Amino acid sequence: MTKGKLRIGTRESQLATWQATKVKDLLGQHGVAGELVFIKSEGDIDLVTPLYEIGVQGVFTRSLDAALLSDKIDLAVHSLKDVPTQPAGGIAQAAVLKRGPVNDLLVFKDEGTQLAYLPNKESRKRQPFHVATSSIRRKAQWLNKYPGDIMHNLRGNVNTRLSKLQSENWDAAIFAQAGLERIGLRPRSSIVIDWMLPAPAQGAIVVVCRTGDRDAIEACRELNDGETELCTTIEREFLRRLLGGCSTPISALARVRGDWVYFQGNILSLDGHEKIEIEKSAPIMDADELGKSAAEELLEKGGEAILNNIRHATK
Repeated sequence: MTKGKLRIGTRESQLATWQATKVKDLLGQHGVAGELVFIKSEGDIDLVTPLYEIGVQGVFTRSLDAALLSDKIDLAVHSLKDVPTQPAGGIAQAAVLKRGPVNDLLVFKDEGTQLAYLPNKESRKRQPFHVATSSIRRKAQWLNKYPGDIMHNLRGNVNTRLSKLQSENWDAAIFAQAGLERIGLRPRSSIVIDWMLPAPAQGAIVVVCRTGDRDAIEACRELNDGETELCTTIEREFLRRLLGGCSTPISALARVRGDWVYFQGNILSLDGHEKIEIEKSAPIMDADELGKSAAEELLEKGGEAILNNIRHATK
């Protein structure tokens, strides 16, 4: 077993610190000591440029991966949805923790805005709603359902985004439910967006280490949740097959019910006008190819044309 403390790399935000502390505590329950090491990421430093304009693949993970490969830390803790589907060479997935809530939240500026919105949310005659998000996936899905609304870019950590919602002339902003609830910051004036399909692996926390570090891999083995690992692997394979990332409006969700896995996925055009959806299921024992087959069917249904248009628009 590992000698001494495992150095656990994390970003400095409140949510990232919560996630790393969770890993540290879980390791402690299995007799493994750990200490947090804080590393800044590019995504934390640039709070202005929309994520889909940065070199988004791994924008929140590159700095931690570099620290891991240079032996400054032993483990890195990430939100799994932020991790590229093709990991950096020399880095291995050590554990996926039991998943938290997967949905997105609509957080209103105040309770008055929420009360005014709810009775009229489906009305074609309602005033345009001003909604903030940095996620192109959330933007596309929102505009698909509410094409008359106006979207605004919102960057920063959870605390920064909540503060900016209050200071700007916006009605609401979209957040991940898991992120706000984990650090006790979900406002009363918020609702779950139950119709919005989440990002692949949303709500899941992953621990990675160097591929040859047997002690770290062994220490993390007890933290892995098999059901979460299966579902997020399916979702991320769907994403990988579509060659998507933060700059592509791709959503996916796999759930285990009994002995079966049920999968939903979609892709939208950047403006939200076009949407292709897929639903599939398979027995757990045969679910390894579910993400791949769903992606291939979605491409045949029209997803390929949407992807080509996105590639052309973002060149």
